[in-house]
Amino acid sequence: MKGTKSPIQAVWSWVRRQPPKVKAFLAVVSGMAALVLLRFIVHDHDNLFVAAEAVHSIGICVLIYKLMKEKTCAGLSLKSQELTAIFLAVRLYCSFVMEYDIHTILDLATLGTTLWVIFMIRFKLRASYMEDKDNFALYYVLVPCVVLAVLIHPSTSHNILNRISWALCVYLEAVSVLPQLRVMQNTKIVEPFTAHYVFALGVARFLSCAHWVLQVVDTRGRLLVALGYGLWPSMVLISEIVQTFILADFCYYYVKSVFGGQLVLRLPSGVV
Repeated sequence: MKGTKSPIQAVWSWVRRQPPKVKAFLAVVSGMAALVLLRFIVHDHDNLFVAAEAVHSIGICVLIYKLMKEKTCAGLSLKSQELTAIFLAVRLYCSFVMEYDIHTILDLATLGTTLWVIFMIRFKLRASYMEDKDNFALYYVLVPCVVLAVLIHPSTSHNILNRISWALCVYLEAVSVLPQLRVMQNTKIVEPFTAHYVFALGVARFLSCAHWVLQVVDTRGRLLVALGYGLWPSMVLISEIVQTFILADFCYYYVKSVFGGQLVLRLPSGVV
């Protein structure tokens, strides 16, 4: 006699049987429900941004543990780490010259650990680096991001170079995970620590997106006006939403794998 399924297992089994369009609709509804919940339980929405940085740092710590314990960087994208280091360095510069706060300290800590991961992949664990799988051309994201930053940036009173740099880090952050997704797409199998790291990125991106969306809602759009005129305010919000949806597909399969009790995440064709 089969054991009775728990309510969570029953709901999850029902979701798994639904067609892709229904799953997409349910994902959007779940995201909106999560935003409403966060609005009521988190009184200072700036804490969401701090939480996003903290979750990102936890993801990096998972990578450090993997590199130190398993002595291998297989499945990791060096290019994603380099893009992450670039946008963090640019954002750190902007923080120092434009607004020094708690975010500056968090970015400094995250940049330091990211640089350590890059060092380990490039030099200490080079033999296990899957260079043939990490084949995403960086100019596909760097060039468009630079062009966008030059064309669409804040219209504040800061120096033009600082405003362009601010825009650049926003755009780069939105797409920095793409090389890592390409590696996972090429291998189809994602070992646990890498999966935990990418899932942490997904959670961090969602919290960051929630921070911006709720700030806009609470100020009734005044935040967008404060960011300047033209397309820049909209691009900030679009960038946050894009980077959340980029990882949504992977996060779905990660949760599915966890509920299924699988240690190794296997991605079907066409995912990420």
